[in-house]
Amino acid sequence: MNESDEQLAAQSRRGDRAAFEALVRRTARLVFARLYLETGDPHRAEDLAQETFLVAWRNIRQLTDPTGFRAWLFSIAHSVLVDSIRREARKKRSGTRVGEERLQELSDRSPAPDESAQREEARQQVLTVLRSLPEEYRLPLTLRYIAGADYEQISRQLGLSNGSLRGLLNRGMARLREAMKAFP
Repeated sequence: MNESDEQLAAQSRRGDRAAFEALVRRTARLVFARLYLETGDPHRAEDLAQETFLVAWRNIRQLTDPTGFRAWLFSIAHSVLVDSIRREARKKRSGTRVGEERLQELSDRSPAPDESAQREEARQQVLTVLRSLPEEYRLPLTLRYIAGADYEQISRQLGLSNGSLRGLLNRGMARLREAMKAFP
C-alpha cells in the first residue's frame, strides 16, 4: 500500500483491478463526503458514490494523466449527480410512481412525524452552515463527522499532517458551533 495514487491509477489503466480497488479504498469517503454535501442524503450519496466508481472503472482507460486521478474522479461524481437529478426530474414529469401500492402496504417504523421533522430541520441547519464554511474546514469536518473517517484516513486523503488536521477540525468545529447559534 506504499504506492502513490498516480502509480495505482496507471496500473488501473492497464486493467489491474486490485490497483483500482486500492484507489477506491483511498478515495471512497472523500467522494461520499462531496456527494453528501451536495445531496444532504446519506443513502443517496452512497448510491451515487458507488455509481461513480462503476463509471470510473468502465472509463479508466480514458484517464490521460494518472496524476489527475482525483480531479477526474470528482468530475465523474459531479456528472453522476447531475444525471441523477435529471432522471428524477423526468420521473416527476412523467408522473410514474414505481411500486406505490407496495410501499403503502409496508408498516411504518419511522419516528413520529414531529420528531422526524425536528431531526430533519436540525440536519438541514447543520448542512447549511457546513456548506457555508470555507472548503478547508468543510471537507475535513464532513469526512470526520459525517463519513466517519479516522484522522489517519483524512490526513492521507487530504495530504495533511495529523497536527494540521486536528487544528482544522478544531477551528472548523468552533466556526460551526458559532454559526449554529444563529438558529433558534
